[in-house]
Amino acid sequence: MRLRVATYLILTLLTGIVACNRHPNKPPAVVYKGVYSFGPEVKSFKDCDSGQEFWVTDSSKQLELKYSQLNFEKPYVPVYVEVEGDKIRSDKDGLGSEFDSTLVVKKLIKITKEIPQDMCN
Repeated sequence: MRLRVATYLILTLLTGIVACNRHPNKPPAVVYKGVYSFGPEVKSFKDCDSGQEFWVTDSSKQLELKYSQLNFEKPYVPVYVEVEGDKIRSDKDGLGSEFDSTLVVKKLIKITKEIPQDMCN
């Protein structure tokens, strides 16, 4: 009986350790802050820190949705956003090919019509 209890406790402990260390080599999420523009042919992001421009892919499915809910009369009106994402090399063909890098948005943190001038010149 003691052996069964000990085995159960050890297995429970090991399961907890494995679950907590599921992604030990996963880098922390990167937060990007900048100006986003959206329209039929361009989805772009300009990083406030570096000034670099990126093509945008919205894997969160929230960025384009929240942008459209701001009810602009025309496309491409810039907004300030804070997003978690990954920067990858852009495809050589297609709409984003004119950009060196693509920002893959994984999570929308903030979106606002008010662009902070002290951050994004």
